[in-house]
Amino acid sequence: MGSDNSPGSLTFLPVGTQVVTLVENKDGHVSHPRGTVGVITGAPTEGAPVYQVRFSDGEETTLPRAHLISLKLFQQSGQQSGQQSTTANAPVDIADLSQYVIYRCVVGSRAYGLEEAASDTDRRGIYLPPATLHWLLGGVPEQLENQETQECYWELQKFLALALRANPNILECLYTPLVEMASPLAHELLAMRSCFLSRLVYQTYNGYVMSQFRKLGQDVRNLGTIRWKHAMHLIRLLMSGIAILKDGSVPVRVAEHRPLLLSIRHGDLPWAEIDQLRLSLHKEFDSALTHTSLPERPDYDRANAFLLKARRSMV
Repeated sequence: MGSDNSPGSLTFLPVGTQVVTLVENKDGHVSHPRGTVGVITGAPTEGAPVYQVRFSDGEETTLPRAHLISLKLFQQSGQQSGQQSTTANAPVDIADLSQYVIYRCVVGSRAYGLEEAASDTDRRGIYLPPATLHWLLGGVPEQLENQETQECYWELQKFLALALRANPNILECLYTPLVEMASPLAHELLAMRSCFLSRLVYQTYNGYVMSQFRKLGQDVRNLGTIRWKHAMHLIRLLMSGIAILKDGSVPVRVAEHRPLLLSIRHGDLPWAEIDQLRLSLHKEFDSALTHTSLPERPDYDRANAFLLKARRSMV
């Protein structure tokens, strides 16, 4: 992920970044009002998805990403302490924009059929804000994210752009069997979801898996450890890519592969065996590309036409 350099985007904040708080923070007897300047001293980890922030008085606290904005972006957006702006990352803005969510679904382990007792429920979707918000200088956030509730909603244009690039997370949103809410417009999008499938799936999925497996191999050699859950999802992604090229559909549920995939996740298979499985799946992926009936590129014209219709509906 990049630095926080675009208005409204919730991007990663590196250690050392000067930030401004977007809500009042009370930590024990110490209170820091909204607009207090601090510096990032600790980045989020998988077990603790919050930032460590040190203020000018020497006090430190932990805050979620949605409660922070980089000082540089804060200055660029023209905010002042105590103000609220629809162009900022403030939680109040995100809460306001959530009313424009047009599609909400469940993805991740529960959609894959790989859930276990401690599995989270990951919700993803799309929001479509009014045109008046797009016309503001700061625009709107490309995505609304709430780490505490495991939710993320992409602005429609961003969602479509990612779908056209065969982003796996986005394609799974379109094909998950666990849809919780869909507006009439979202139903139209689901009906045309096949227009996003093309041979780009091969490049996107294959390239990502190869680069990530290389990193896992380096971890094994240098550290003697491996992220088993990550390895499981890379194998699952390869299986999914093969099925897309063969069948022209995204197989989100992989329950038939559950025993194998969970054995990888639990570290029951040796790394060498997993790597051999990956090589075998890569060969099958290559073969599927040769015989696929999917087009070279997705249907950009249809996606554009849908976006224009959606935009006009919000004027």
